[in-house]
Amino acid sequence: MKVVLDANVVVAAFAARGLCESLFEHCLASHEILLSEPLLEEIRRNLAKKVKLDRRTIASIDRLLRQNGSILAPTEASLGACRDVADLHLLGLVRIAKPDYLVTGDENLLVLNRLERCPIVTARRFWSFAQRP
Repeated sequence: MKVVLDANVVVAAFAARGLCESLFEHCLASHEILLSEPLLEEIRRNLAKKVKLDRRTIASIDRLLRQNGSILAPTEASLGACRDVADLHLLGLVRIAKPDYLVTGDENLLVLNRLERCPIVTARRFWSFAQRP
């Protein structure tokens, strides 16, 4: 299965033990994680700002993502596609990558419910069915 994990899900995976950590590990082992440079930048920025990780640890996480994910260039998304223009790069990634799911905790994305054929779901909802064979 191909998945896009929003920055908030990835950051939460490294911030504390719990659902997002388990989900992230499961995705590394069993799914193709789709990324973009803007998404990686957002992850690095939030790991530094919100989790207060040091540069070396952030660089290790960035390498882990790059080695285990597929990096694509997002297409352009129109300004009216969602409530927060900061999320447009994710919508552009979904359009070009055609993932099976976009997993996020961002209410501005969750209210969309889906983009084209891609469901936009919470980490808890994805976790509830992602482990099934």
